[in-house]
Amino acid sequence: MPEQADPQQVLESVFGYREFRPGQRHIIDAVMGGRDCIGVMPTGAGKSLTFQIPARILPGAVLVISPLISLMKDQVDELERLGYRAVVINSTIEPEVRRKRLDQLRRGELELVYVAPEGIDGTLRSFIAGCPVSLVVVDEAHCISHWGHDFRPAYRRLLGLKEELGGIPVLALTATATRRVVGDIIRQLGMRKPDGFKGSFFRPNLIITAQKKGAGRNTRNDILGIARRHAGESGIVYCMSRKGVESTAQWLRSRGISAAAYHAGLPDEERAGTQDAFARDKVDVVVATVAFGMGIDKSNVRFVVHRDMPKSVEAWYQEIGRAGRDGLPSDCVLMYSWADVIGFDAFLRGIEDEAVRAETRRKTVEMFHLVDGGKCRHREIAQYLDEMIPPCGDSCDVCRGNGIESLVADIMPARTRGADAPLPNPELFERLRALRKRIADAEGVPAYIVFSDAVLRQMAAAVPKSPSALLGLSGVGPVKLERYGGRFLDLLSEH
Repeated sequence: MPEQADPQQVLESVFGYREFRPGQRHIIDAVMGGRDCIGVMPTGAGKSLTFQIPARILPGAVLVISPLISLMKDQVDELERLGYRAVVINSTIEPEVRRKRLDQLRRGELELVYVAPEGIDGTLRSFIAGCPVSLVVVDEAHCISHWGHDFRPAYRRLLGLKEELGGIPVLALTATATRRVVGDIIRQLGMRKPDGFKGSFFRPNLIITAQKKGAGRNTRNDILGIARRHAGESGIVYCMSRKGVESTAQWLRSRGISAAAYHAGLPDEERAGTQDAFARDKVDVVVATVAFGMGIDKSNVRFVVHRDMPKSVEAWYQEIGRAGRDGLPSDCVLMYSWADVIGFDAFLRGIEDEAVRAETRRKTVEMFHLVDGGKCRHREIAQYLDEMIPPCGDSCDVCRGNGIESLVADIMPARTRGADAPLPNPELFERLRALRKRIADAEGVPAYIVFSDAVLRQMAAAVPKSPSALLGLSGVGPVKLERYGGRFLDLLSEH
């Protein structure tokens, strides 16, 4: 594909979007100008475009350090379908394939290279120092901080990488970081006078409902009601323990829900199979511990339920952030109790550092009081993350004035796909989904890599009948038009 020089041109001709989202152009201009930059942007805000667009323009490869092997693979699959020269280099690849990819990197033939933080130690690190690399991206950058909610020691060893690669710019990205964590990220990565962008943490399409456990309600029945409300749609149910995961998944299956269990105690092959089935819409609901989710790049998760309270506000925000990445309304339901706070004390014993242990306990207690306070959920989350916003209006149970009862009443016939957003043409939308699934299955990729739900909704509403009309939809670029346009236009023409 020819090199392009203008970020706006790449946005339109490669990705099929007309406008940048807030902060994207600011970050792109900073790194293209050779500056270090830190982007704190919520999930679904389009963080990946902030380095994928420079990768098409800058002369050397963009090195992306990401903690999740499965997420890397999905991103590379998607990038290849957009005409990028992108690869993953990690422990799962055959030695011969690894050698070939490293040769490509040395010869300057790659635009994007994804590696795990653990994989950049030793020989690979010194090899990369001799290759043409123009930008280092540290994704999920909060993992570098002891004070972050998901600390990974390998991130600490990234210090000095900037200098080893000739002082090239470093871009750190995270969806959740307090001021303290941001300061730690900047120090740990050796960033010099970094530029930055902090997006709003308010995601109005996430409809948050919190319900104290007990209070005359049956938690299992409520989870079942939410799953039935979203029949045929994707959802995640988080549980604190492996035992809770197994029993909840089994119970949902016994009630006719397509559900699978996921936790760290299961064999690797089973976990990978579940994640793959979920990504490809072959299973509707995954019941999981927090071991599941950071690697989920699935745009059409319509609900996230916490059967047990998360360990911190940051963790809660990160986990509900897996819903509604396509911008469509999605339900986020939290079930909590003081017993959950006590339950987390068992995990504290594994933390040797006394200060970190005390801070972890404090965050869990703070989480309980925040949700038990009965104030606007979105406003409380934003304030915790150093942002002041007014009450959300209609994106949480407090502001709406209705609780979990409204979610689990048997109102399925009156509802349409995508929470409260009515579909203009439900029958056509389902046919478009079926076509997308056939194409995705044939290519061996998740369905959203073909087109997102948001694009299919536009198709169902506008019913474009020509290539130019299809190209006019947000999210349809020339590459995807050429690859998939004909089959979708055939179906739309029949309608």
